[in-house]
Amino acid sequence: MKREAHNGEFEYMNAEQQAYFLEKLQDWRGQLMLEATRTMKTMQADTRNFPDDAERASQEETLGIELRTRDRERKLIRKIDHTIDLIKRREYGYCRVCGREIGIARLEARPTAELCIDCKTADELKERHLTD
Repeated sequence: MKREAHNGEFEYMNAEQQAYFLEKLQDWRGQLMLEATRTMKTMQADTRNFPDDAERASQEETLGIELRTRDRERKLIRKIDHTIDLIKRREYGYCRVCGREIGIARLEARPTAELCIDCKTADELKERHLTD
């Protein structure tokens, strides 16, 4: 996954790395879409009307949790789509605040990361300070 640059060091975010992350993101997106489809089919198939209030409340609670999960996943899909667009524009892997490399290890752990660890830490500290 690494290619040497002219100076003997590894070139950051080369074509092979971009292809790797593109495939990783597309696979992740595909899994999320499968889950969404499965949820919709389950919701459409489950048209039972529970006469017992407790059973009905339990079903509504389960449905509510499922819908909130799918809403978070829908937002994640948009973020994945944005990240895929960054790869296609060859802007992937660089911090949107300072422009430095985010780092392969961080991207491996969080492929949609847009901030380097320093900027992310500063952002979290600022957010924590505002909520205190």
